Amino acid sequence: MAEKGTIIVTGASRGIGASIAIALAELGYTVACLSRRGELPAVPDASKEAVARCKGFSCDVTSGDSLRDAFAAAAALGGPVAGLVNNAGVHLEGPSTTFSRDDYETVFATNTTSVFMSCQHIYPHLAAAGGGLIVNIGSFFDKLGVKRNLAYCASKAAVGAITRCLAVEWAGKGIRVIDVAPGYIETDLNKEAMSAGPLREYLEKRIPGRKPGTSADVAKLVKALFLADAPFLSGETIYIDGAQGVAH
Repeated sequence: MAEKGTIIVTGASRGIGASIAIALAELGYTVACLSRRGELPAVPDASKEAVARCKGFSCDVTSGDSLRDAFAAAAALGGPVAGLVNNAGVHLEGPSTTFSRDDYETVFATNTTSVFMSCQHIYPHLAAAGGGLIVNIGSFFDKLGVKRNLAYCASKAAVGAITRCLAVEWAGKGIRVIDVAPGYIETDLNKEAMSAGPLREYLEKRIPGRKPGTSADVAKLVKALFLADAPFLSGETIYIDGAQGVAH
């Protein structure tokens, strides 16, 4: 039985989601790790104790039926459901003049609609528990105009809007909703591209600290949000971009 309760993390097998899952497991939560293949988080330095608190579930976040089944299985792990981290996402880019409707809808189904559906599925569990925390992983692209990234930017801006609306609507149930919006983050999925070449040169020029963040940086922030006794903090977007988004 889960001692502190269960937190559900989508897109938890690799990258930022994997680091978040392990960080929450380190707090003593049972972490339901949702991914397409139901794999456990791939974090090389994770402790055996933290990995043991992670339970993998196969889930297609673009399918309402798949989400329903995965959330039901996660809730059955035992203890109260304490929270949700909506991390699953996809990044497709291309010129707006030729970007296909199919790709546009794929981006929104994965990055935005899945957040809405996951929040709907977690609501009855958090309401029954007397409240809880939902963290949506957005992006600092939500406030930028970026060439070839119309769909991605718009989908992440919508995540911020979902966060604000649900924070207001569900506050009476003790449910807080926060948007964590990373900037450029180096993960196992993009490390090679960010380590050298044109992208690295760009990041060194644009990020005040001259290097991208890490998945551990984002995980530490999410961990702190679940640790904090801050019942009045809700509805906000917290940017974690090394000050790139405000640099002039």
